[in-house]
Amino acid sequence: MPRFDADLFVIGGGSGGVRAARVAAGHGARVAIAEANRWGGTCVIRGCVPKKLMVYASEVSRTLDDARGQGWTIGPASFDWPAFIAAKDKEIARLSALYVERLRAAGARIFEGRGRLVDPHTIEIAGERVTAEHVLIATGSRPRRPARGTWISSDEAFHLAELPRRIAILGAGYIGVEFAHIFAGFGSEVTLVKRSGVLRGFDPDVVEEVERGLAQHGIRVIAGEDVAAIPHDLAMSAIGRAPVTDDLGLVEAGVALDRRGAIVVDEWSRTSVPHIYGVGDVTGRVALTPVAIREGHAVADTLFGKRPTPIHHAHIPTAVFAQPPAASVGLTEPVARAAGEVTIFRARFRPMRFALSGRDEHVMIKLIVDRASDRVVGLHVVGPDAPEIVQSAAIAVTMGATKADFDRTFALHPTTAEELVLLR
Repeated sequence: MPRFDADLFVIGGGSGGVRAARVAAGHGARVAIAEANRWGGTCVIRGCVPKKLMVYASEVSRTLDDARGQGWTIGPASFDWPAFIAAKDKEIARLSALYVERLRAAGARIFEGRGRLVDPHTIEIAGERVTAEHVLIATGSRPRRPARGTWISSDEAFHLAELPRRIAILGAGYIGVEFAHIFAGFGSEVTLVKRSGVLRGFDPDVVEEVERGLAQHGIRVIAGEDVAAIPHDLAMSAIGRAPVTDDLGLVEAGVALDRRGAIVVDEWSRTSVPHIYGVGDVTGRVALTPVAIREGHAVADTLFGKRPTPIHHAHIPTAVFAQPPAASVGLTEPVARAAGEVTIFRARFRPMRFALSGRDEHVMIKLIVDRASDRVVGLHVVGPDAPEIVQSAAIAVTMGATKADFDRTFALHPTTAEELVLLR
């Protein structure tokens, strides 16, 4: 008779936890998983997916303006916020249900409720206790809010009863920048309050282009932390996220946390307790959904797939769904220059799609090349389809492609991406 009820118990039904559960079950492990809220976690319920749906919807106002310049006769258009929210909620519900369906199909035992460690091998959910040989914590993160004032966060932004006429957004990271464009596209008057800089940590050329885009879309950007003097009907906090580690029994079980409350893990996602693991935002490493998915998959392969898989966080492509969007992979110019001699290749031009509409919007493409090895160590793009371009090019960068490899690649004309192989 097995010593434990499950081989793996996953606390958290978001992207990382669900991937680990499904893969582990596919390897033949007895898996149980608990989720306290809705299946799908931050990404599906209150993050990437609904945000991208909002981006698509908010871009329509710009598309209509461009169409008029391209010969289309388009009368006055209006936006129905409640209709959009209802359509968005229907799609999110479908995706959440799909997560549960796939877990069941994989053979995982599903618990609805908050899981908590009562000892290093025992998890309690709504009064029921389950023992497990291995435990994975994948509880994600929650928005941080200022200590004073009344604020919504990105969580509430997806469920507003009505579109705000004026909104002040505190924080100019990718969440703040994206929502500034979203609300501006829907017709709100937007003020973005930057506490330090716009998109801190991104390449300076990316920041410059994104700041230009904010101004062109009528988004007011000011410095500071106080929104009280700004005329607004709604204040939104976009000052980062905090790991959800409270009331999980982690400290009592011996799991070490850092000063932010994040779970401390090694390259195997293993905590200070050898049989307890952590993946995704809760570890405070890289707060991106694809990273959580890769980490969860790696844990399952390591424990049950006979494929020990450490995780090294390098060459992670990332995107900011501003309007136009920005995307990057590899090193920024300041970081690359600090590491050695580099050559910079850069182009800035107006894309063909705006030739007739006259929109004053440009594409910026930048390659950073290590001078000694000729390897492309950084790629940064701002403009239409930037995330799609960088995702494909990230394969080459990850493989260690050189500038010569890019140069001998035929261009696909006329495209924006062809500039990647034409930069001289």
